[in-house]
Amino acid sequence: MGFSHPLQDARYTFCYVCQPCNFPRLCYYKNMDVLNTVFGGKTHVRIMRLFLLNPDRVYELSAIESASAGTRRMVLRELAAFEKAGLVKRKKFYKEGTHKRIPAYGWTLNNSFMYLVPLRNMLVNGVILHSRNVAKRLSRGGTLKLVVLAGIFIHNWDNRVDLLVVGDKLRKGILKRVMHSMESEIGRELHYSILTTADFQYRLSIGDRLVRDVFDFPHQIILNKGIIAE
Repeated sequence: MGFSHPLQDARYTFCYVCQPCNFPRLCYYKNMDVLNTVFGGKTHVRIMRLFLLNPDRVYELSAIESASAGTRRMVLRELAAFEKAGLVKRKKFYKEGTHKRIPAYGWTLNNSFMYLVPLRNMLVNGVILHSRNVAKRLSRGGTLKLVVLAGIFIHNWDNRVDLLVVGDKLRKGILKRVMHSMESEIGRELHYSILTTADFQYRLSIGDRLVRDVFDFPHQIILNKGIIAE
């Protein structure tokens, strides 16, 4: 009889440190505990991950507080430290008011930070979901024919699409809840597209831009039931 570890299941984040991993749930919490200790606490790590996973966005203080679940005092202290280190910078932007655009100030990632790539890899690898987990969770949303990972899932930050799902009898409400759950775990909004098989095949035949945004760039096919040739 084989031994099955009670913590072994596919619902949790895959560990890239000890790949291949037999205990993804255990490794997820272990990795996050290590990161929290090394980097100075949960608020510190959450704020870093927020900027690293959303390099082009500008965040107001209230948005950073909400994303990090930290107090205003804690968040301001962390932001001051990050600014001093050169990881983030202040930036002026405009937000929509009642009658006109209103100038405001926020923080954004400093894309010229010298340790950006290794820091991003260290923090992000611990939270990106493994392909097996993604496929299993999406399977609750209908008869899937094709699932393709791109963008954030394969560390390609410039992709316009992170996830493509193709199938029939799709339960879009369930699929959207799964997407929202993954977004919460990863710490970033996912750019995804959900298509019926007929819609996908039509888009593929005319060279539709959405399809090209996936297949003309690095991607990983994790499920393909004869929809496309590999």
